[in-house]
Amino acid sequence: MSRGLWRFRKLGYNKRGMKCKQCGGKLKRVHRTFFERFGYMAIYECRECKREEFVPRRYRYHFGPSCRCPVCGTYRVVRLKQPDKIDRKHGGFLNLLERLIGKGRLFHCRWCRLQFFDRRGLATQVQGGPPAAGVAREAGKTAGSAQ
Repeated sequence: MSRGLWRFRKLGYNKRGMKCKQCGGKLKRVHRTFFERFGYMAIYECRECKREEFVPRRYRYHFGPSCRCPVCGTYRVVRLKQPDKIDRKHGGFLNLLERLIGKGRLFHCRWCRLQFFDRRGLATQVQGGPPAAGVAREAGKTAGSAQ
């Protein structure tokens, strides 16, 4: 097979090594119901333990307590003070709503090199507060008892 056709060969969905998070077995793609098609891009089932894993649609990244990249879904984003002239900007209706509702807070995904607007705060800001103080207190107790 020529190099040009090799890229367009049907590789299959499980060649990347998708494995079950519970037992480590291979996953196979299963059919979705009519209503599941609105919420998930794909559903996979483990061949050994029959556990299902869901791949959410991208519009679901706009829901939740903290900011996520609208393309890859990572929480590792940073806030920008001004737009970057090199990296691309995310478009679309949901991004326009986020810009209007979120008072123009601009974020940047390091992995996708994408700029987008969001109304929510960063994941570190949402989870910070009292639990971090409790963890620091516990760390101090264990460090004090080790001496």
